[in-house]
Amino acid sequence: MALVGVDLMIGKIVSILENEASLLCGVYGELDELKRELKGMRSCLEDADRKRDLTEGEKSWVEDVRDMCNPVEDILEEFIYHRNKPQKGGKFTKHLYRIIKSPNNLLEMHRVASRLQDINKKLKSIPERRQRYLVGPVQVTISNDNQRRVQNDSEALLFAKDDHLVGIEDDERLLVKWLNDEYPGRSIISVVGMGGSGKSTLAAKVYKNQIIMQQFECYAWIVVAQNYVVEDILTRMIEEFYGSKNEKVPADLSSMRYRELLRVLVDYLAPKRYIIILDDVWDRNLWTDINVSLQDEGRRSRVILTTRKEEIALSSFGVKSYVHHIQPLKPSDAWDLFCVKAFSSNSCPEELQHIATELVRKCGGLPLALLALGGVMYSKKESSEWIDFSSGLNQELRSNSGLEVVKGILFLSFSDLPYQLKRCFLYCCMFPEDYQMERGKLVRLWIAEGFIEYDKAKKPQLLAEEYFVELVHRSLLQAVTRSHTGRPTTCQMHDLVRELAISTSEAEKFSVVYNGEGSDEEVSTAPRLSIQTTSKEIKSITGLAKVRSLFVFSANLIPPSSAITLPTGLRLIRVLYLENVPIEKLSDEVGDLFNLSYLNLKGTKLKELPKSIGRLSNLQTLDIRDTKIDVVPDGIGKLHKLQNLLAYRDNPDVENFCFVFGIKFPSSICKLKSLKVFDCVTAEPNLLKQLRNMTQLISLGITNVRKDDGKDLCISLQSMRLLRNLFVMVTNEEEYLGMDSPSFAPPGLKNLVLVGKLENVPRWFGSLQNLTSLYLHWSKFIEDLLPHIQALANLGELALINACAGSKLCFSTGFNKLVRLYLRNLSQLDEIIIEKGVMPGLQRIYVGNCTELKMLPRGIEYLTSLEKLDLVSPVSTELLESIREEDSVDRKRVQHIPEINHFFESVSGISHESLSGLDFKKVRNSTALLQIYEIHC
Repeated sequence: MALVGVDLMIGKIVSILENEASLLCGVYGELDELKRELKGMRSCLEDADRKRDLTEGEKSWVEDVRDMCNPVEDILEEFIYHRNKPQKGGKFTKHLYRIIKSPNNLLEMHRVASRLQDINKKLKSIPERRQRYLVGPVQVTISNDNQRRVQNDSEALLFAKDDHLVGIEDDERLLVKWLNDEYPGRSIISVVGMGGSGKSTLAAKVYKNQIIMQQFECYAWIVVAQNYVVEDILTRMIEEFYGSKNEKVPADLSSMRYRELLRVLVDYLAPKRYIIILDDVWDRNLWTDINVSLQDEGRRSRVILTTRKEEIALSSFGVKSYVHHIQPLKPSDAWDLFCVKAFSSNSCPEELQHIATELVRKCGGLPLALLALGGVMYSKKESSEWIDFSSGLNQELRSNSGLEVVKGILFLSFSDLPYQLKRCFLYCCMFPEDYQMERGKLVRLWIAEGFIEYDKAKKPQLLAEEYFVELVHRSLLQAVTRSHTGRPTTCQMHDLVRELAISTSEAEKFSVVYNGEGSDEEVSTAPRLSIQTTSKEIKSITGLAKVRSLFVFSANLIPPSSAITLPTGLRLIRVLYLENVPIEKLSDEVGDLFNLSYLNLKGTKLKELPKSIGRLSNLQTLDIRDTKIDVVPDGIGKLHKLQNLLAYRDNPDVENFCFVFGIKFPSSICKLKSLKVFDCVTAEPNLLKQLRNMTQLISLGITNVRKDDGKDLCISLQSMRLLRNLFVMVTNEEEYLGMDSPSFAPPGLKNLVLVGKLENVPRWFGSLQNLTSLYLHWSKFIEDLLPHIQALANLGELALINACAGSKLCFSTGFNKLVRLYLRNLSQLDEIIIEKGVMPGLQRIYVGNCTELKMLPRGIEYLTSLEKLDLVSPVSTELLESIREEDSVDRKRVQHIPEINHFFESVSGISHESLSGLDFKKVRNSTALLQIYEIHC
């Protein structure tokens, strides 16, 4: 655990030594020895990471390594900064400066060599690296105390009373239904969720159900350790199965080898119908290890598996399988559970209501946390005690013995991470509580920080995205939104997980979250600093010489009308995150931040970028979305390492034709050969022609396109063989999009958004066999679009917004992978026909402002996978009544759809009516507006 920050630091230093050799050639001898020492240290650190629990001596060694690495990193980056520092003025001035500066470089090199010699002496004072760095052989032990506690708690569930169980009735009914299905062979039911979410409790509730258990001839409950031994698992299975029938367990089990244990199990289970619970599975290989022992001769045997890892739940087991994602408790159930533990009743004293509500919210519906926190608060009778506890919850999680079980169980998930993922996970705690983190944003930040190691087989972008998905699959990050393919797109951290991550990060000196209360010493030693609450001006925060990443989230940090003055000593900073900070001007000194690789100015009030932006030669990502910037200075063309340029501005009026605006860029932008993401540029004739040189683009957005630009644009697009995402918008709602000329489009295109009139359906639509998402806005086709796209093999999402002028949409064939269908502003549409077998996997239909549509789509009853139907006003009364009427034909046709919603405007704002059940409810829904217009996002 204590190795994350140190390992990363060593990796960066070695990278500098290898990549900047030409700059550091004057001290090569010292650097070569230093590099070999650091590589040896890093190898030992990675071995120690697998050990997980370090001795006190090893922890002390890690601290020594950190103390030695800090000055090395500072020395090297300072020297490289001085050598590369851009000089102002003309060519003669710069040449003269280099001549004058040469002696200073030699002097600086001598100083560097002397300092490195001193560090090398300290390193060499530790004899025999491996023997000294790690005491004794590495043994893989994974938080044994926590692991033992988890196993004991799981076993205890089988004997515990159900007095405090709330909110799991529906989950239990679902599992019972799956257990009782008529499938003749084995089947597996996977219950997946984060630690403490109640997976084991749910499984135990089903396991203790006498009616269910009577259907099976034998049964077993197995708690699976993180570092299980397969022979131990088989032995316990034999003991459990025999014990459930009160039969004598075979003698000498402890001396049996793997093959003998298998034989006992196979012979015993072959004639029986059995059920086995595999609780808390961490390794996807477990099923491979025990599968052959769990044979079944068509007797409907069942396996229930609980896990924190979604990848395990979704594994291909080779048998029929079900997956249940356990959800947090509903607010009312969470409140009841907390109150029963804290007050021994369902009522809370009025004076404690506010604090108790906040504590329950912090638990985020996690049953384990609610029980533990309620138990701790039971002994606190005074309001002052509650206030002190709530305000110091972070410290309580570290030291309160009553919360040790929560910390231990949650920390098992962190301990199980590879070291590469640990630093990515800890990084997420730098965002505020309940912050929704975009996948793309985290990926770009992790790359800028150097967390994504070089891999010949995979590009950093793809590897970082795999890390993101892995953290979600391991239930350490919670998916908030997913793409139509189920891939997580935004996530957030559970409050308690975040608190633990913050305390771990601070202990490791990995990062500090600053809320105005921390000491100057804590801030000064932090390589990463997140300022979330403070009344200070940013320039008054001192001692930031070691900060390499600075996040600012405090909206009241500076007067809105002033320029932001960066604190002194930030010249080596790599990440500067100022999203939504209300600044109107960025001072020219930002151009001196030579190491800066990530600059986020999204949502600020900036009207222009400083001209010095062109001096940021290491900048990889520039985010100026939703600012007031209209034109970018010429210097942008000098940023040859720039990979991601995010520059569009959303229109608050999402019903407007132009729901997004681009920014004007100089044509020199087309010279940037590293640029991969370019969203979103305002079309200019000269720029459109030069775009064809940007063959490396993966994502491109263009606005203000005219019909006459179509030919140049199409020629440019044909040269972009790597293009995956394309957004094109015309100048106004009367302009035509002249994009029907190319004989083919970029072959790998996955996401296509076209905004503007189209005279005919482009024939190249049919060639987009890799397309997964198609969004057509204002196309106003008279021709039938559907026959041209119905055969697209991978189309999963289709949005038609004022796209078709006809009165009928007939889905007669194809659309085999379509998951989401959005229809909006189709003023003439009065009939939708869905033939049987079409869109077999459709999960969601969204219909908005289609006032002539009086009836549900014909054939909607064939859509057996449909999970959600959203109707957004204005919508015809006839259509709504056809669903509301309990005995209507349409009502019967949609009974298989779990969720049917009607969103409409009312005096109180946006309201929501559920049409899913017989008891309809109208409620104020503050998030409904986002749901109604989510297609525009």
